[in-house]
Amino acid sequence: MFTSLSDRLAATFKNLRGKGRLSEADVDATVRDIRTALLDADVALPVVREFTDRVRERALADDVNQALNPAQQIVKIVHEELIGILGGATRRLQYAKTPPTVILLAGLQGAGKTTLAGKLALHLREAGHAPLLVAADLQRPNAVDQLSVVAQRAGVAIHAPEPGNGVGDPIAVARSGIELATSKLYDIVIVDTAGRLAIDEELMGQLRQVRDAIQPDETLLVVDAMIGQDSVRTAVAFDEAIGIDAVVLSKLDGDARGGAALSIVTVTGKPIVFASVGEKLTDLETFHPDRMASRILDMGDVLTLIEQAERAFDVEQQARMASKVASGDDFTLEDFLEQMMGLKKMGSLTKILGMLPGMGDMKAQLEDFDERELDRVAAIIRSMTPAERADHKILNGSRRARIARGSGVEVSAVNQLVERFVEAQKVMKQMRAGGGMPGMPGMPGFGGAGKRAKAKQKAQVQKGKGAKRSGNPAKRSGADTRAGSGLVVPADSGFGSFDPAELAAQLGDLPPEFKGLLDGK
Repeated sequence: MFTSLSDRLAATFKNLRGKGRLSEADVDATVRDIRTALLDADVALPVVREFTDRVRERALADDVNQALNPAQQIVKIVHEELIGILGGATRRLQYAKTPPTVILLAGLQGAGKTTLAGKLALHLREAGHAPLLVAADLQRPNAVDQLSVVAQRAGVAIHAPEPGNGVGDPIAVARSGIELATSKLYDIVIVDTAGRLAIDEELMGQLRQVRDAIQPDETLLVVDAMIGQDSVRTAVAFDEAIGIDAVVLSKLDGDARGGAALSIVTVTGKPIVFASVGEKLTDLETFHPDRMASRILDMGDVLTLIEQAERAFDVEQQARMASKVASGDDFTLEDFLEQMMGLKKMGSLTKILGMLPGMGDMKAQLEDFDERELDRVAAIIRSMTPAERADHKILNGSRRARIARGSGVEVSAVNQLVERFVEAQKVMKQMRAGGGMPGMPGMPGFGGAGKRAKAKQKAQVQKGKGAKRSGNPAKRSGADTRAGSGLVVPADSGFGSFDPAELAAQLGDLPPEFKGLLDGK
């Protein structure tokens, strides 16, 4: 959803790189670009004004002007202010002191309340609770049947005494649902209410009656993030009419511009508690303002990625793989398949890779990635015999041809899989030897570097008085060599000029050992 905004902000910050100091004109130009990016993302005008005013005020402060890297300071300021307009701290559900906790879902028709009810119920069930869904939406055609299907898929109980389709009293259904939960020891009751195509007094009147009858512990407004500023106006209207405690953003995985998420907290004063990020019942995330701000600025969301991995890979599987690496056992194609299926359980691979820091520059490659590739790889491995999965070296030409026929692919696809698997085996061996993860093309290395990489790094940074200079005057003029420091900085490196005296003046009083480094001693 925030792709366009992320791209615009990344382009803005890129213009600041290489600048040792930021003038007031630089700050004004940056703030102007940020303002345009937010307005294009459909963020409410009052929110944009307040946000950019704070960014400008902090960017002109002395601590930014005296920083070693002002551009990074600006990014830090924008990141912190984004966290602020997204709500600051993470909002959690508030549970009743005496069960059951009653959660009332409200919202317009089409916002995704019924699906959200199932997602929330599954989320709570996996957290160890015993939720009960209550079908109090008796207006929309087949709403009760839809909630019944969702409850079955989520593996939770449902209370649906009325058929709906205009038949039944939602107030009586809500009350009887709480009574059932109390008697059957369900600790959470989720009440799905009726919506309308637009805000009207009939809808609000019915919601007030249901609210007064059940006295919910949490009133959650489900807002469609795809409708932009209309979602903000909807939230204000519902808050004024019935009073809401928090907001749930649905369809946050859509291609809308994201202004609702950046506006709704500031305008309504109500926090966002959950975000629906897909069509599956498992596609519900607790809304973390700091993580969302990091995603917007292409800093990644590694914590959410780790949480998803912990849910996808069971404890026994993790322990078995760790034991295998520690004992020195070979990484087999069976292990490869197991790891790949666990990765698939985490959701869309494009979404997973998008949570890694710095993947904004690879958006085109991610969009071109075919999610069905994992299914093809699984089909190839499952067409192998147990012996072939355990030892890929026995895969001769005839075996590969048979596997290709069995999985419906070309022999070249089998060959490519084996080559990728051999590379994966090398990675596992290097991890076992304590060398860390090798660098991947286009990405920085994770941990230890190979001999060639270390040799390259040693050649790039020459230390001591014996630093060599090129005999070619053209090459020599293309580098900035500081006398006595032994550090060679290419002129086109993007780091700008480097003056040790100026740096020392900016840093103020330094310990003698640091001054010696700056003086080239």
